[in-house]
Amino acid sequence: MKYVIVTLALALGVLIGVSQTGIPKTKSAPGSSVYIISPADGETVGQTFPVKFGLQGMGIAPAGVIFENTGHHHLLVDVDEMPNLNIPLPATANIIHYGKGQTETVLTLEPGVHSLQLIFGDHLHIPHDKPLISKKIEVTVK
Repeated sequence: MKYVIVTLALALGVLIGVSQTGIPKTKSAPGSSVYIISPADGETVGQTFPVKFGLQGMGIAPAGVIFENTGHHHLLVDVDEMPNLNIPLPATANIIHYGKGQTETVLTLEPGVHSLQLIFGDHLHIPHDKPLISKKIEVTVK
């Protein structure tokens, strides 16, 4: 048990050190893009609604799997300030990881206006070199 704690502490120290300088980034394919297929920008939806992710010019691979020109989606919900794009995207209530390679989800949100935006990340959850970031859309939840 002590060995595991020491190993985790060392790994965390390395990650903190790397986060200061950035981790080498995976190149995105030229001309590639991500976008939200649905809902449409400005659409009114129910409290539980589907979100479909679009990708052009690259492929989907689960987190941890390294294939050229692939990655996986991260959905930003009501995020006003873009996260640091040089380190792995944090997993929070507002930055949702789809590391199994999902291309759609079902969200449940409180009534009101909400923003949705996609960021495509590599096998380590790091946005690519030329980050693939969708247009931010707004939906009204009834």
